[in-house]
Order: sequence, then C-alpha cells, then structure tokens
Amino acid sequence: MLEATVLKPESFMNPIVAKVTNDIIERSKTLRQQYLKDMKKAQEQGPHRGKLSCGNLAHGFAACAPQEKQKLTLMEEANVGIISSYNDMLSAHQPYESYPDQIRSAVQEMGSVAQFAGGVPAMCDGVTQGQDGMELSLFSRDNIAQGAAIALSHNMFDSAIYLGICDKIVPGLLIAALRFGHLPALFIPAGPMRSGITNSAKAAVRQRYAQGQATREELLVAESSSYHSAGTCTFYGTANSNQLLVEIMGLQLPGSSFVNPDDPLRGALTSHASQLATKITALGRDYRPLSEVIDERSIVNSIVGLLATGGSTNHTMHIVAYARAAGIVITWDDFSALSKVVPLMTRIYPNGQADINHFHAAGGMAFLVKQLLKGGLLHEDVNTIVGKGLSHYTKEPFLEGDKLVWRDGPNESLDLDVIRPIEDPFNKEGGLSLLKGNLGRAVIKVSAVKDDSRIIEAPAVVFHCQNALADAIASGELKRDCVAVVRFQGPKAIGMPELHKLTPYLGNLQDQGYKVALVTDGRMSGASGKVPAAIHLTPEALAGGLIAKIKDGDMVRLDAIEGTLSVMVSDEELNNREAAKQDLTDSHQGMGRELFSAQRILVNGAEQGACSLFND
Repeated sequence: MLEATVLKPESFMNPIVAKVTNDIIERSKTLRQQYLKDMKKAQEQGPHRGKLSCGNLAHGFAACAPQEKQKLTLMEEANVGIISSYNDMLSAHQPYESYPDQIRSAVQEMGSVAQFAGGVPAMCDGVTQGQDGMELSLFSRDNIAQGAAIALSHNMFDSAIYLGICDKIVPGLLIAALRFGHLPALFIPAGPMRSGITNSAKAAVRQRYAQGQATREELLVAESSSYHSAGTCTFYGTANSNQLLVEIMGLQLPGSSFVNPDDPLRGALTSHASQLATKITALGRDYRPLSEVIDERSIVNSIVGLLATGGSTNHTMHIVAYARAAGIVITWDDFSALSKVVPLMTRIYPNGQADINHFHAAGGMAFLVKQLLKGGLLHEDVNTIVGKGLSHYTKEPFLEGDKLVWRDGPNESLDLDVIRPIEDPFNKEGGLSLLKGNLGRAVIKVSAVKDDSRIIEAPAVVFHCQNALADAIASGELKRDCVAVVRFQGPKAIGMPELHKLTPYLGNLQDQGYKVALVTDGRMSGASGKVPAAIHLTPEALAGGLIAKIKDGDMVRLDAIEGTLSVMVSDEELNNREAAKQDLTDSHQGMGRELFSAQRILVNGAEQGACSLFND
C-alpha cells in the first residue's frame, strides 16, 4: 500500500537534515498524496499487456520471436522496456550502442523479454558551448521526459531500464520514470573515459588562448587530449554529478557509476542490472515500483550528496524538477539550510585537480556514503533497487573470475587530497550557497572560489549577451575591478544557455589581480570555477527582475559568506528607473529555436526548476 512518508527516528540523524526533511514532507503533503494516489491506481491495473486488445498486443510484439510472443501473451514473464539516449556523437552515450543486445541477452537468461521501447535526444553543452544550439539545452530536459513518456505509453512493460548519463538527459529520464512510478526503474551508466591530460593543463591552454597566447591548433590538441575516447568527460560537471546523485538515491547498482566503459566489470554490472529489472516487477514477489523507492528522504539524500562533493549548480534546478514529478516540493532554502551542515568532502576538478577516476580510485561512492552515514547526514532507512537501506551503497563491486560480488568499501580515504573523512573535510560547509538581496535570489558554487574572492563589491558592467562580454575582456576594455552583469539569458528569454565560455575570460581578469564577479539570469553549470558567479538569478530580466534595471557603474555587492546579492542603489531611484528592453528575435529563430516558442512561454522560474511540464 502506498502511503505518504513519515520520518522515523534513525540511529543518528543531524537535526538540520531531519528538520529540512520534515519541512519538505509537510510542504509537499497535498501534491505527494495525489501522486501516490495516481501511482496506486496505475498499480491496481495489473500487468498492462493484459489490458490491451488482441489487436493492440499483436502490434506490440509483432517483431518478437515466437517464444517471446508466447511469454508476453501468457503474462507470466516480465517485459522490460529499454529507453536509451545513445548516439555516436557524444562520447558518454556512444557505449550504449551495444547495450540493448546485452540487456536482451541477460533478460532472456531469466526467461523474460526485453524490448527497445524508444530513444531520446542527447545534446551536449560541451559541443554547443557558446553556440546557438546551447539555447535549446535546458529545454531538451523536458523534451527528453516527454519522449520517454511516449516510449512507455504503449503499456507493454513491467519495468524499465534507462540508459543516460549527461547533463539534461538523466534528469529528463528521471522525470518520466517518476511519472510512470508504478513501474520499477533502473538506471544503467556507461562510465567515464579514462584520464587524459590533467584538467589544470587543459584550463591553462584555454586561458592562454583567451589571451591570444595560444593558437587554435594548440587549443584543439589540448582539448582532444582531455576528451579523447568513449565515456563521460572526467571533470566533475553535470554528467558525473548525475551519476553520483542517481546512485546515492538508490537507482543504480552500488559502485557502478564510475567504472570505465572498457572495464570487464562494466559489462558484468550491466547484465546484473538487466536481470534485476526482471526480478522486481509486479509479476514476482519483490515488487519495487519507483514511486516506493523515491520519497522525500531520497531527494534530501541527493541534495546532501551534491553539497558534499561540490557538484553541478544545474542540479539546483534539476532536483527541483524531478522532485516535483514525484509530488515533492523543493526550494533553494532547502539547499541553503543543508549546505550549512553538510561539509565539502571532495576536491574534484573544477574545485580541485583530481578527476572523477581519481575520486573512484580514492574510495569513491562507497567511502563517501559510508562517511555521510557516519555523520548522520544521509537517511539510511530508504528503499533502493537492491533492497532496503542505503548501507548497500557502502559496498563496491568486483569480479571474482566471472562472478560479480560486492565487498565492503574502504574505511579510510586512499587519497586525502581527493576525498576526506567526515571528521576532517575540506570545508565545514557544502559547495553551493544561496544568495538573496534586492536583486532577487541566485545560487553560487563556492567550492572552487578562494576565500579572498568570496566578497566582491565593484561597479557593474552590463551586457545583453555573453559574446559582448567576452569581446570586451579580450580587447582589454575591462582591465579593472568589476561585476559583469549578463542579462536576458533566463529560460523565458532565450532558454537559459550555459555561459561557461566566459570562464577563461573572467579567470584572466582575476589572475591579473582584479576583483571580478559575474551576475546573470543564465547558467554556468558544473564547470563553474574560481570566479564568483551569481547564477540562475530569479526573477529573470524578462520576467520583471531587477537585474533589468542595473546600469553601468552601479555598485553591486556579492557576498558569498553572508549570502547576499544587491545593487547598491536606493529603492526610490530603482522604482523610478525604466527596465531595459532587449530585442531577442535573433535568439528565437534558427537552429530549431523557433520550435520551442511554447516552452519559452510555459517555463517557470529557475527556483521552480525552469520547467515547462507542470502547470502549477
């Protein structure tokens, strides 16, 4: 029976984590109860193929082998739906090409059937960085959710496997999976590429190129030496943050996130997950629908994992959006409250020199979860795809011959420069902070920002596009202390593109000794680095945000220690100012952007998830 979450006392739980969780439970009560009611109604229908007419069913298994048709007709064996974001262009998703065959084979060994249900798009912010296509990036999350929902709408499946890794893909898949929460859901990663040149070496070439001191050929060699093979990029951006969060929510096999694509262990984990998908359906005795795996405690665990590792700022929107899909209401105040008690335990680029492979080797997920549980910062008493209790995720997978086994993870960090124990973190607070003031609300990733750069008070220099700011810095026009304000970048304006292109330019100013910061209603994402950046500012300029009234020369104060962001102009003067206008026509046409006009109208604010899927 599905019931709303009741927070039970655990052996030891940090009181702030407990309070935030209780606040979320209370705030979400109405939406969550309706969600659980909807999921219960879907469950009571039984195996969905049994509700299909003969014509419907015949269409559904027309291409199957005769023995598979027999199994699907009798309703005694599971039919596992596969949804994949495979494409050849993205290194992270290219390994998925062979996964459907591997999944089908593993499922057949269990006497069940797996069908490829549908594919979803997977775009890469790294490819579209600074390009027109980037303006579709955030909207692609909602498109992916809709695509996955269409794939599952045939009512042919008893469980679903989701193949996705990168930026908007996993949140989009998770939104769809939660709306089909009566089905068990497993996420199967493909793993990161092996380490190439160091991230610091790559960043140095980028900054030299921005200064005109490196050629394009040198830059391409450096980039290609970093992004060099199949697998996820190795820095700790949104893609690897996705994997960490999905695992800490119990939706992937323990220890499976960061096993390289060419490791034999990778294939064994994929086969094991595929077979697990047949065991936890409503046809068996161990039914684990996603709606009973994910609850308020799982969402809090994901936020804690993000903060403890200084993960991607994109998740201040994505977590809000996929939590809403499960009837759970999250605000940035939840992130802020948790950040005060969750220590920063890792240094992974861009808030350190290690990459995700180094993190995995130093103890990885098993050590991280073990330490956070020890500190009373995670809810242990949660459901996962492998059973009750997050303690399952303190173990690591290994191959003993051809047999897949799990052993206890390390009790000590194997590299204290990469991951530290709960008693000796890199910082007593998490890697993300909330900023509030007369400009509105924004988030900032502080894990890579040095202490002497966490308070910036300087004159504003205002731009309406990232290219104008980049040009101004490159020309030497901005050799002074300044707060760069880049507005009309929000979801309603142009889809909230990532502005990571600005990082090396602003970094150069900082390296020259100038006090600089960025304030924007756009995004910077998991690659946010050493320059303090107040991002996701809401309300955005196009929605009446005060950022539209800032003028060149206005003093702006960003204080990441006290959590404030203000333009130091009197209320009277601001009330009398006209908000700036901007012709956005060029950003609404070309590269398919004209097809997303409805999303620009429907999308809500950044703190509500920048989502166009829900109308409340």
